[in-house]
Formats: sequence, structure tokens, C-alpha cells
Amino acid sequence: MRQGNVKRLLAITTATALVATLAACGGNNNNGGNASNAGNAGNGGTTNNTATADNGKTTNDASGNKAGNATTGNATAVSADEPGWKSDISPITFDWYLNFSWFPNKWGVDATSQYITKKTGVNINFIVPAGNENEKLNTMIASGSLPDFITLGWSEDNVKKMIEGGLVEPLNKLADEYDPYFYKVADPAKTSWYTQTDGNFYGYPNASSSPKDFQKFSGDYTSNQTFVVRKDMYEALGKPDMRTKEGFLNALKMAKEKFPDVNGQPLIPLGLHEFTDTGNYSLEGYLQNFLAVPYEKDGKLYDRRTDPEYVSWLKTFRKANEMGLLSKDIFIDKRPQMEEKIAQGRYFAMLYQRSDFATQENALFVKDPNSVYIAIDGPGDEALDPPTLSGPGISGWTVTLISKKVKDKARAIKFLSYLISEEGNKDLYMGIPGETYDTVDGKEVFKPEVLDLMNKDRSAFDKKYGASFTFWMLMDTNMNLKWAPPSVEPSKQMEDWTKGKTTSFSQFDQIDPTGNSAEGIANTKIAQAWGKTLPKLLLSKSDEDFDKQFNDFLDKRKSAGLDKVQAYQQAHYESNVTKLQEFLK
Repeated sequence: MRQGNVKRLLAITTATALVATLAACGGNNNNGGNASNAGNAGNGGTTNNTATADNGKTTNDASGNKAGNATTGNATAVSADEPGWKSDISPITFDWYLNFSWFPNKWGVDATSQYITKKTGVNINFIVPAGNENEKLNTMIASGSLPDFITLGWSEDNVKKMIEGGLVEPLNKLADEYDPYFYKVADPAKTSWYTQTDGNFYGYPNASSSPKDFQKFSGDYTSNQTFVVRKDMYEALGKPDMRTKEGFLNALKMAKEKFPDVNGQPLIPLGLHEFTDTGNYSLEGYLQNFLAVPYEKDGKLYDRRTDPEYVSWLKTFRKANEMGLLSKDIFIDKRPQMEEKIAQGRYFAMLYQRSDFATQENALFVKDPNSVYIAIDGPGDEALDPPTLSGPGISGWTVTLISKKVKDKARAIKFLSYLISEEGNKDLYMGIPGETYDTVDGKEVFKPEVLDLMNKDRSAFDKKYGASFTFWMLMDTNMNLKWAPPSVEPSKQMEDWTKGKTTSFSQFDQIDPTGNSAEGIANTKIAQAWGKTLPKLLLSKSDEDFDKQFNDFLDKRKSAGLDKVQAYQQAHYESNVTKLQEFLK
């Protein structure tokens, strides 16, 4: 999921939709990966435990959890041949921070999470920020006190802050001491990819696909990046071609004129992802990929943000605003407001991550199959080249880290090993044998009533069954292809549209400087300057005003240290290319 900055996802409606989604999410976490896009993703009955540092003794807090120190870990001999989690299934509750304010589910409510807790002894207390994710996580980092597990987008600056600040454990050292079985279930390409300059790796990704994975599964891969229109409206307009600038503007204009309101509320001609302090995914990596703007030319990173085709299309969006075709809502709405409006069918068209409105799409389909959103050919370059959409990448979508203050190091790494293993993924995806799925002719298949609910009401499915990666933090979206049922409408149409247009951009992952280095500071300044400039470009009163605003931004990014950022990115891109070639051997 290349963060356009993931960038956010998941109200997945079907199993296959999730796979494609998360693969793509991986692709959506990187708004270009170069200087042009710099800065561009409770168990109340048990009691908690702490260990005293002075004597190593274990004490229990109000939750009954055992202490997290070497004493606990060394109590049982470790084995490289047996899953470590089986050595201790006593009750323990881990606090797990998810840097996604939209995540709605709680552990222990559904059948699958209850089954896993009974099996492993591990209960989870998810901590989800109520508002701005970065503010919440920054506060915890500043305090030096992090929950046991932390999951966030791989491209987030806070990943590096936690590592450099010594706030998280090296997973390899935990595995060496407490659970060598980890190495049997971890993908060496992924651990190598995430290894830092100190020789340690601190995070493990979900939805990650190595170069070998891409070779093996590419025929099954889809992208999460789509341009969609409301089916009934689009067909009523005669299915206009929206690949050209003129056709795009004309279709939006016709839609507003023919369908001025939807159930008494104004039609919104065009929907985009939310604007943030660093930009808008829809108008950065997504749009550039639809225009097939290259990431590099002749081995040198290409400045996608100044590409003439891309700038020309940004001016088209400016023209749309001048024509009254951009609602003020799109500049201020956050994801909850957008989901509400999608469920009402108020958008005519959207340049949007399809997985993010899967629940709303399902609801529309149940009410009226003709009112759903369908993927069509969207903005294109002058030659109308096929889009190059982000597919699965080795960085994945998110990374999960273990805090230095984890209450039990041994139990933590052993549980992580379970979650990334085939056994763990099967439990998280298929749920409970005999209850959520059966084995038919050697293949695991969801029970009919389970699959029916998943396809009709994902939210209700999550709360009742909790399977199909309701808890996606360490899901392997290649492994689950063997279990995934065939995709069904309304998601199938959008998935199928992306096939053949999906590309891996792994070589451009993790090349943006972060942290407090000179390059990292420059990169942050450039990203923030772009975040302020982008809405101004769309709101410009003329192309001349647009040019002035855009040139001002180019000056700002140059003075902020663009040359340092570009040099850093080029060096890391070249290193990535070499590393990925090694993975294919």
C-alpha cells in the first residue's frame, strides 16, 4: 500500500477484495517515492503484570499479566522446531496501538478473536486514536511510554523516530532469545528489507509481496486504485469517455445538470480522498499512476510532480472548480463524512481507493444494484496510455513493532510468530473449523451463511464472526489466496478492471528521508509546503494564478533543501534495485 500514504483502508466486503486491497494498499503508501513527492502512509477479568527492575521478580497488576523480562522468557526452553506460543497459554492481555482512527473493531467481541484467545491465552486491548493519529502517537513517543504492540503505516516518520529513540525492540534479538521458531515462519526477504543499518529489524509488515511473490502470484493481483462512477447516472449520461480533459469536465457538468440532487441533497460531482497537511492521495500518486507518469527515466528518479501531463491535469481540476464542479465538501470532509455521503450515493465520480468504501458499496448494492459505483477508464495522458496502478510491494501496508516496555517479551514475540505463521493467518482468515468454515474436498470453505453475511454486511460480519482478516495487522495476502472464495459483485467489477494494469513499485519504497536528519527535515518542510499549496492550486482563479502558486512552491522546496532530498532518494533507490535483484536469486 504505497502511502499516498495508505493510506487507509479496510471496510473490506469480500475476501478477495481484501487481498487486492491490501496488496494495493501496499502500493498506495508512496506518493511517488521521489523528490517530486517528498513527504508523500480487554480482558477485564485478568490482571496486568510488571516486573521490578531491581530484583527481577514478577508482580501482577490489575490485569493479571506476567512480567516482561528475561526471567519470564527463560522459564521454558526455546525450540526452533516448535511454535513457541504453545509453551505458555496462560492468560495475558497486550495493549496494541493502531495508528488508524477509523478502525472500528474490538478484540473479544467476535467468534474468531475469542477462539484465538482461548487457543493462545492472549487477549488484546486495542488502542485507537479518537482524532489526529500523529498527535496521539507523537505524545506517546515524547513520553517514552508506548503500548506493547504498535501498528502504523510503513512510511510514517514515527517508525524511524521509535527505532532511533530506542523505544522498540529488535525483533531478531527477541527471536534469538525467546522464539527461534520465528525464523521458520518469517519471510527472509521481508526481514532483510526491513533490516536497519545497525543490523537489526524492528518491524514486520502485513500485505507484503516480495519480488518472488510478484512473479508467482501476479496473475491474481489487483490494485486498490480506481476511478469510479455511479453506475445508473453514468449509463443515463450515455457512458461518456472521461479519459480526456474535455470529456472529464463535460461528464461532470452533465451529471450536475441532469442529477442536481440525490434524495433531496446536492449531488457532489467528484469525490477525492481527504486533504491532509501534506496533500491529497487522489491528486498525487493516484492521479500520476492513472497518467502513467514514470517514476524513473534511465535509472534516474523522475520529478513526477513537475511532469507536464500531471500539471495539466491539476489545471483541469482547477477548471472544474471554476465551473462549479468541485464541492466545498471535498476540501473539508474527513473519512467518516465521506463514507456517509458515499452510502447516500451523493458522489457521481470518485478518484478513490475502492476498499475504503466497500461497506458503503455493499449497502448500495443491497438497496439497488444499479446505484453502485463501477470502475471505468479515468484520467489519461495525451496518448491514452494504460494506467500503471500500484500493486503489491515488499514494504506492504503497515508494520508492527514491539515496545521496549512490553509487559512480556517472550509472549510478545511468540504471539507475533503465531500471527505471521500459516496457522495464525488461517485462523485470522478462516476463523473456527466447523463453525465458520468446513473442509470440502481438501479445501477450506466458508459456511454458506458466513459467506453470505460477509458479502452482504461486512460490519455485521466483523462483529459476529471476525474472520476474513477483520484483524489485518499481520495478514499475509499471498498466503490467503489458497483460502479466498471467488470474488462477487459489487466488488468483482472493480477488481477485474484493475487486472493487467497493476505494477510493483517496491524499488521506490522507503527512499524518502525521515527523522531529524538534514534530509528528513527538508523532506518534511517540502511535504508541508505542498500540503498548503495543493488546495490553493485547485482554488486558483485562473491558470496564471495557478502558475504563480505552483512556481512559489517550487521555489520553497528548492530553498528547503530539495537537492539533499533528491540525492538521498537516488542513493536509496539504487540500493533498493540491487537488494530486490538479490531477492530474485
